[in-house]
Amino acid sequence: MVGYVLKRILMVLAGYLIAVLVGLVALVAIYAALSSLPNVPSYFELMQFTPVAVLVVPPLGMFVYFLMIVATGMQTLIFALIAEVFSVRSFWLHMLFGGVVAAAGFMLLSPDAPHDPERWADLGTILAAGLVAGFVYWLIAGRDAGFRRPLIERLG
Repeated sequence: MVGYVLKRILMVLAGYLIAVLVGLVALVAIYAALSSLPNVPSYFELMQFTPVAVLVVPPLGMFVYFLMIVATGMQTLIFALIAEVFSVRSFWLHMLFGGVVAAAGFMLLSPDAPHDPERWADLGTILAAGLVAGFVYWLIAGRDAGFRRPLIERLG
C-alpha cells in the first residue's frame, strides 16, 4: 500500500512538472496563432515574439518555468489532493482544474488584471493554456487518480 501511494505521489509530481512545461509551450503557440490572424490588435503582434524568447533563451525560460511553478504550486496541490482522495478521473475536470490554476496563478502575478480590460485577452490566453496543461496532467497522472488501489490490482 505504501509503495502504491509513493507511486501516485511521484506520478502527480511528474504530471505537474510536465504539464507546466507543456502549458508554457501552449501559451507560446496560442499567442503565435493569435498574432497571425487578420486585423489583430498591435498588442498581439508584440506578444508574438515575447513568449518565443522564453523558449529560445534558456535562462529566461528556466526563470519563467520556476515562476510558474511557484505561482501555481499551492493551487495544484489542493486540486491534486482532491483528485487523489476522491479518485477524480475525468479528463474535463482535470482540464477545468488546469484552467482555474493557470488563471489563479496569473491573478497572483498580475493582481490588477480584472480591472484592466487589456489584460483580459492575456487571462483568456493563459486560461486556454491551462486547459491544455490540465489535459496533459490527466494523461500522465489523472487517468489513474486515487490513493486506493483498484480492486483488480489488489486481487492480483
